[in-house]
Amino acid sequence: MIACLRLFLALCLATLLVACASSPSSSLGELPRTPDASIEQLLEQAATSKSPDKAALLRLSAADMAYRQGNAGRAGQILQQVPLDQLKPAQQIFASTLSAELAMVRNQPKAALTALSHPSLQHLSELPAPQQIRTGTVHARALEADGQTLAAAKERIFIAPLLKDDAAAKNHEAIWALIAALPTDQLQPAGNDDLAGWMSLALAVKSAGTLEQQQAAIDQWRAQNPKHPAALQLPQPLIKLKELASQPVSKIALLLPQDGPLASVAKALREGFMAAHYQAQQAGQKPPSIEFYDSSRLSSLDDFYRKAQAAGVQLVVGPLEKPLVKQLAARPQLPITTLALNYSEGGEQGPAQLFQFGLAAEDEAREVSRRARADGLHRAAALIPKGEWGDRVLKAFRQDWEANGGSMIGIERIDQPVALAQQIADLFQLRQSEGRAKSLQSTVGTQVAAQPARRQDIEFIFLAATPQQAQQIKPTLNFQYAGDVPVYATSNVFSASGDQNQYNDMNGVMFCETPWLLDANGLLRRQVTAQWPQAGGSLGRLYAMGVDAYRLAPRLGQLKALPDSRIDGESGSLGMAAGQRIERQLPWAKFVNGQVTRLPDTPR
Repeated sequence: MIACLRLFLALCLATLLVACASSPSSSLGELPRTPDASIEQLLEQAATSKSPDKAALLRLSAADMAYRQGNAGRAGQILQQVPLDQLKPAQQIFASTLSAELAMVRNQPKAALTALSHPSLQHLSELPAPQQIRTGTVHARALEADGQTLAAAKERIFIAPLLKDDAAAKNHEAIWALIAALPTDQLQPAGNDDLAGWMSLALAVKSAGTLEQQQAAIDQWRAQNPKHPAALQLPQPLIKLKELASQPVSKIALLLPQDGPLASVAKALREGFMAAHYQAQQAGQKPPSIEFYDSSRLSSLDDFYRKAQAAGVQLVVGPLEKPLVKQLAARPQLPITTLALNYSEGGEQGPAQLFQFGLAAEDEAREVSRRARADGLHRAAALIPKGEWGDRVLKAFRQDWEANGGSMIGIERIDQPVALAQQIADLFQLRQSEGRAKSLQSTVGTQVAAQPARRQDIEFIFLAATPQQAQQIKPTLNFQYAGDVPVYATSNVFSASGDQNQYNDMNGVMFCETPWLLDANGLLRRQVTAQWPQAGGSLGRLYAMGVDAYRLAPRLGQLKALPDSRIDGESGSLGMAAGQRIERQLPWAKFVNGQVTRLPDTPR
């Protein structure tokens, strides 16, 4: 009898513990339940309820149901009727979480983070797992949307042990995507927790050069961290890397024009491409064989691909001609993976087998935006050439600048040198200042000593101009009382001629440029310029692009599999942008007393 009583008491205690584990303690309050009633019925019950606590729970359930049905507007209206400060902590957490989810529907991550900063959230770990998962998930989404990548990863790592099956797999992949997106200088593993393991894995992958080296680094990491979640289940992009490493490229077709208006450009690209190929051979690597095709003599792209396939080509580098790239971008698929050396217009999504790479001026415009923003500036004016090219560069700069909170407060399109002084005076409103002085002089009837004053709200100038134009612009700025306004320019201002008089005229101008032209001591550059001296001048940008095309070719799958990873190239730091377009980030320099001085790189 006593044994039976003990068994009964044990069962009661176990039941009580299970109940405590699946619901909040009485001091935290009750979470809203999933009801069998409609939204209208819930709201009617809330309106007639004599208990404020019960009415609040009913309204929370109704708001949640509206959200789950995709009616965020109605959910928000119902939630506003719930007095948050009068709720118990569990209900406050539920309401704050729902408020954050609604803010994310409106694409307002900061509002979501504000909702999740409610003091009640300190009790989240005391609530049932489903609520912890729900709150943690929206918190991670909001942090990521707000640019707090590391914090978002930490939040997802926190909820990972609570998840199962498909939800666990999706969260696992999301953790890797966030960690892989962190710059290398933020990957600082400390300790032996899961976060440190994720970081050390990302650091190992990013530090390796070739696909084979990356695979070796992954295998070594797994051996050192056998119980880590990523070792037990390798993230999908890293599985893809393993597949790519087992399928090395052995034959490349280089498709460039040998005749026509682009022949000289193609020659520089070809020589840079082959220089990188020979360097790989000298380093003891087993580079792919190269087949040369003349795009200026193409009868059709279909014929070319048939011939390339028959020759065993696994990757095409080229074409260079924009009309051909446009044709490729319009196709649903390509028979061979292709790295085009130009960009199709419009930014449309091309076939999965097409990648696009070039020296886009738009990249440099976005680089100026990044740099000025990193330097703490907010208000820009622009001096750009009149015409289609200037409009494209300005559009790229303006989109990136304004999307990140900057403002454009003046634009002048430069054309005729004789009009330049007037345009800069108009940009800085100097004539208005002179007019006020003359008006005052007329009023008082005596000579007034007044120096023209420029507007003070322009923090810097975005300049896209040739060296000859820039030689006029900087002295004119000095003359027009605007010599102290910083000037951030694209690489167009740099002739790489070594002309100190020209550089003196642009004293103080900062500009982005390819590593190839800024680092004259690079081993490959010295070898190339010894054979082709023109590679040390402005044509060097094309040689650098050729080198990078060769180095990119076998690593396209890597960039696709590892979003936000980058390759440090001769034409810039290369990454994969939307539409499988290779986008460059460039280093910076400044004209100082007739010399080119390298500046610290822009933080990534």
